[in-house]
Amino acid sequence: MTNLSLPVKKVLFIVNPISGVGRHKGIEDILRKYLDTKKYSYEVVYTEKAGHAVELSKEGSIQGMDIIVAVGGDGTVNEVAQGLVGTETFLGIIPTGSGNGLSRHLNIPMNVRRAIEIINKGKVLKIDTAKLNDDLFVSVAGVGFDASVAKKFAKSGKRGFLSYFKITAGSYHSYKARKYKLLIDGKELVRKALFISFANSNQFGNNTSIDPNARIDDGFIDVCIVRRIPFWKTIVVAPLLFIKRFNWTPYIEIIRAREVQVTRKKGKSIHLDGDPKKISKEFTVKINPSSLHVLVP
Repeated sequence: MTNLSLPVKKVLFIVNPISGVGRHKGIEDILRKYLDTKKYSYEVVYTEKAGHAVELSKEGSIQGMDIIVAVGGDGTVNEVAQGLVGTETFLGIIPTGSGNGLSRHLNIPMNVRRAIEIINKGKVLKIDTAKLNDDLFVSVAGVGFDASVAKKFAKSGKRGFLSYFKITAGSYHSYKARKYKLLIDGKELVRKALFISFANSNQFGNNTSIDPNARIDDGFIDVCIVRRIPFWKTIVVAPLLFIKRFNWTPYIEIIRAREVQVTRKKGKSIHLDGDPKKISKEFTVKINPSSLHVLVP
C-alpha cells in the first residue's frame, strides 16, 4: 500500500443516477463542499444507459484522468473498473448502491462525505480482478441460485435490501440444486450445489459474507460451493452470513484457485458483481493478480 503523491490532480466522477436508494442525490453540492480542491480539479458526468460507465471510464483514462470515481453500486464500480484494469489510473468509490460489496470489503464508508475524505487522503491499494470468460468482475461472481435471484432482482426494478430479501425468500423453496463439473487448477471434481460463488472479496453485499477469509490481493479466487440447506434450518444458518460465520457450517466447501472451468447441464444465468448475464453452459473463471489501483482508507 502506498500514498498518492500530490501531483495527481484530475478526477472524473461517474455517477449512476438510478443506483441504490438515492444516496447519490446532491453529489455535486457535496463535492463542492468537501473535496480537497487544492489537490484536485474535477468533472462530474452521469451515466445514461447500461454499459455507459465503461465508455466514460475508458475515455477518461485515455484523456489522462488520474482518478476515476464510481458513484453508485457494485454494478457501477464493475463498469468503471473495466476501463481501468491494467492502467495507472486509480479507481475511487463513493458507494450509493444497494449492496456495495466491494466498498464494504475495502472498509470504504457508506456515508458520502466520509467516502470523499478517503479520496482526499489518496491512499492506494493494488488489488486483483477476475474474469468469467471475457467478462470482468471485481468482488464476486456466481452461478446457480444467487444468479437466479440477481436476474429477478434486476427485473423487479426495486432497489434495496428488503426487495432482494423478498425475492430470495420467495424463490428458495422452488429452486433445485444442480450438478456441476469443475476443473480447478487441473483437478476435476463433481458437486451438486445450490450455487457456486467465485469470491475475490469477502462480500456478497449488504454486509453479508459468503467467505470471510477471502482476500482481494492474494492472487486467488475462492471457489465457494454451497449445498442446499434444509428449509427448516435456513432460519438458523442464513443469519451466519451477517456475522461472518457461514464458512463454519457443513453446507459450504471453499477451494482456493487461480483458474476454474465449469460445466453444467442446465441454465444459462450467471452474475458478475450482482449483475445478471446469460452465457453458455461452460465457462472459465481466471484471476488477474494486482491489476487495479483503488483508493482505500
